[in-house]
Amino acid sequence: MERQPPRKVLVVEDDPAIGRVLQLELAYEGYDVELAVDGLSGLEKALKEPDLVILDLMLPRMEGFEVCKRIRAKSRVPIIILTAKDSVPDRVAGLDLGADDYLTKPFSTDELLARVRARLRDREPQSNVIEYRDLTMDRDRHEVTRAGQQIALTAKEYALLEYLLLHRNKVHTRDELFNGVWGSDFLGDSNLIDVYIRYLRGKIDDGHEDKLITTVRGVGYTIKD
Repeated sequence: MERQPPRKVLVVEDDPAIGRVLQLELAYEGYDVELAVDGLSGLEKALKEPDLVILDLMLPRMEGFEVCKRIRAKSRVPIIILTAKDSVPDRVAGLDLGADDYLTKPFSTDELLARVRARLRDREPQSNVIEYRDLTMDRDRHEVTRAGQQIALTAKEYALLEYLLLHRNKVHTRDELFNGVWGSDFLGDSNLIDVYIRYLRGKIDDGHEDKLITTVRGVGYTIKD
């Protein structure tokens, strides 16, 4: 598998001690870090499309609110404001100008890194393809294949398999599966799950040595990694 290049984080911070700490911590986490020590150079670097910007507000040459406003006018890059300005009006102003998050100094490095990860996840394209061992579920096409062979499933068989795949490693009772797939408003017997599990196994497990659906005796069913 081709290795992905590190995500690029721009830190706009005029305090050299804080800037250095951020650079070291982010680099240790595997990010490619660039520093800017004033608002104007920060704006110029932000418009070159890094993956995320950490922005102070009290900056020379151009204050952070203006930097945020100008970045957002031209780019959707995630912006985390990191500042000593901790009043509610300042928080509201920063978020209204387009910042994605707002963290005040002094700050926890672990919390900042968690927020960086969260904002970068928000930018990741969401795949509608679920891959598990040799089974693939394409949720856009509503297709399931195993070992390259397409499998025809009814709507409920598909929904049950999808639920199990999305909640792997959890053992589901029959009632949980019934409510998750058929819905709590559906009037029926949760033993219907046993019937549909049998249908599913006949289509995705029969003929394969590696069985995907596991029965936990006395509890229910699961798909395990």
